[in-house]
Amino acid sequence: MSMPESKVAIVTGASSGIGKSIAFSLAAKKYNIVLAARRTEQLSAIQQQLENEYKVKVLSVKTDVSIENDCRQLIEKTIQHFHRIDVLVNNAGVSMRALFGKLEMDVFKTVMDINFYGTVYCTKYALPYLLETKGSVTGVISVAGFRGLPGRTAYSASKFAITGFLETLRTEYLREGLHVLIAAPGFTQTEIRTKAFIYNGQPQGESPRVEEKMMTADQVAAFIVRAIEKRKLYLITDFQGKLVRLLTMLFPSWVDKLVLQTFAKEPGSPV
Repeated sequence: MSMPESKVAIVTGASSGIGKSIAFSLAAKKYNIVLAARRTEQLSAIQQQLENEYKVKVLSVKTDVSIENDCRQLIEKTIQHFHRIDVLVNNAGVSMRALFGKLEMDVFKTVMDINFYGTVYCTKYALPYLLETKGSVTGVISVAGFRGLPGRTAYSASKFAITGFLETLRTEYLREGLHVLIAAPGFTQTEIRTKAFIYNGQPQGESPRVEEKMMTADQVAAFIVRAIEKRKLYLITDFQGKLVRLLTMLFPSWVDKLVLQTFAKEPGSPV
C-alpha cells in the first residue's frame, strides 16, 4: 500500500518573525513546507534548518506578494513540487507610521499591495487546490483589522480589507468545506515596526514600543497553528486585543479617545 502524502503548507513572509515561526511550528507537526519571501538567503537558511531538524520536505520560492505573477508562480511551483496544498498562511506584511495628511500616496498603495493584494493574489491561485483538500486559508491581521489605529491609516485599511475579503470567502465556500481563519496577533516581537514606512516610504528604523514586553513570534505562531488545526474562524491572541474589540462595539466614541491618547504617548508619535 502507498503511504498517504504529507500535508503541505505555504507560508508567506516566511523569512523572519511570525511567518518563520509558523513554518517551524507546522514543520514540527510534519507538514511539508513552502517558504515564500523576497529574501532568498534567509529562506535558504530556514529551509536547511527545517529539513535537518524536522526531516520534512521544504521548497523555497522567492516571492514578492505585491506582484500577481509572483503569487501565481508560487502556487504553480508548489503544485509541481508537492501536488497539493492543505494550508495557506497569508502572513507577509508591512506597516507604516504617519498622519494621513502627510502620507505620500505611493506609500499607501505599497502597503495595500503587499498586505491586502498579496493575500488576495495568493488565495486566488491556491483556491482550487485548497478546495480539493478541504484545506485552510489564514489571513494574519492585527487589532488594526477591526479597530483603526491613528498614524496607521494604510496599515489599518489593509487589515480591515483582509478581514472583509476572508469573511466573504468563507461564506462563499461554506458548502465546499473551505476553512478560513482570521488571526489577529497582539503586539509581537518582530522587525515590522523598525521597518515600518514613515510618510515618504523610508523605514522608521526604531520601534516606538518596548519590544521586551510583547509576545514572542514563537508564542504567536503556536496560537495560530493550533487555531488552524481546530479550524477556528477567528483568533485574537491577547486579552488587550479582545478587550479593544469588545469595547469598540459597545463604546466606540470612548474608544476613539482612548486609542488616540494611547498612541499619542508613543515616542516620536505623529499624532
